Amino acid sequence: MRRDRYDNTLSTSSDAARDHYIAALDLLLAGDAGIADRFQKAVDADPDFVLAHVGLARGLQYEGKMAAAKDAMVAARLAKGARTDREASHLNAMDLLVQGKSAEAYAAIRTHVADHPRDALVAQTCSSVFGLIGFSGKPGREAEILAYTSALLPHYGEDWWCLSQYAFALCENGNQDLASDYIDRSLALNPRNANGAHVRSHIFYETGDTELGISYLTDWLAPYDRAGYLHGHLSWHAALWSLEQGDDETMWQRYDADIQPGVTQSLPINVLTDGASLLYRAELAGLPVPKERWLQISAYAKQFFPKSSIGFIDIHAALAHAMAGDGDALMAFIDAPNPVTGDLVVPVADAYRALAVQNWAEGASLLVSAMGDHARLGGSRAQRDLLEFSLLGALLKLGQDAEAKRLLALRRPALQGTHALHGLTQH
Repeated sequence: MRRDRYDNTLSTSSDAARDHYIAALDLLLAGDAGIADRFQKAVDADPDFVLAHVGLARGLQYEGKMAAAKDAMVAARLAKGARTDREASHLNAMDLLVQGKSAEAYAAIRTHVADHPRDALVAQTCSSVFGLIGFSGKPGREAEILAYTSALLPHYGEDWWCLSQYAFALCENGNQDLASDYIDRSLALNPRNANGAHVRSHIFYETGDTELGISYLTDWLAPYDRAGYLHGHLSWHAALWSLEQGDDETMWQRYDADIQPGVTQSLPINVLTDGASLLYRAELAGLPVPKERWLQISAYAKQFFPKSSIGFIDIHAALAHAMAGDGDALMAFIDAPNPVTGDLVVPVADAYRALAVQNWAEGASLLVSAMGDHARLGGSRAQRDLLEFSLLGALLKLGQDAEAKRLLALRRPALQGTHALHGLTQH
């Protein structure tokens, strides 16, 4: 019986299919390029290898090719190869995910992982801030991810992927010292693990180690394939640090070369959220941002995310439309919010409407109403600093400098003295 790297049985008689499957799974877990292509090779080697089709569907999903992903899942169900009980459960859970049935997928995946904790392709769907737990819209999502990855840890031992996921959960729960220990272990095992480099970047951000962060990422990104799904997002992290340093030229270079729509090969969710947030952070830092840049990111949002879906996406789409002056597109997120996080999306979207026309008082008041619970919107602490900084920026515009500094010291003390807000400190 053939097995994967985690000792799960694989119902294929082809050594080549097995080898391609194992390699493809490692590419996915590492955030590397060529995931779908390598799963396709496993399918080509054994067209009846059910899990190869499932992996292909997941790889295509990472590329934002949802129609093709659904077709691959249909092929998985039609494949004539044998399937164990684990493989049948794996297929069912991942099919629900690809079909966009998030609640059903979550229930099926949690049941599957409880029975098969070392089935990493399924387990990874809930292990980070961009997973089913991360985008659940529920209170306490950070604690749930930590509990989830803590439960996985004993089953994986010194595995670079699981160590990186646990480290990220620790980071998002404020335990940076322990997170640093675990991510160092992950990167020692696989230094070219992009998920590990991503977590390391978050820890540098949370501890305010800007110089270390930009030095680390500049070196790490140099050989990283631009088609890797984290390339654009890691470039966003580096661009934030350039902005923090007052190196506006490098920040714009990174945006133009690695982040903006039409250039980056990142997932659509990252293209929108990274692009919109960096442009607005540049505005907050006092940099002139040409209207054309906002029109570009607004057009991208309308193409890929025309209606309310996930809170984290919605607030960035609303920001893009507000700054581009597209009132109709903006109002779609206010008038028809998603049912899970709409109570937060509406005031945030309305706040960006106000801020875009320099109504600082109204914008600040609306943002305050979302501050207490904005973790439910999803994304990382670093990404949600967009909201924190937006409020601080409005307060500074209102001349409430002391209040802005007190709020920063209360909510994000590690970022005190930041240069990323014009008027808080000077470059």
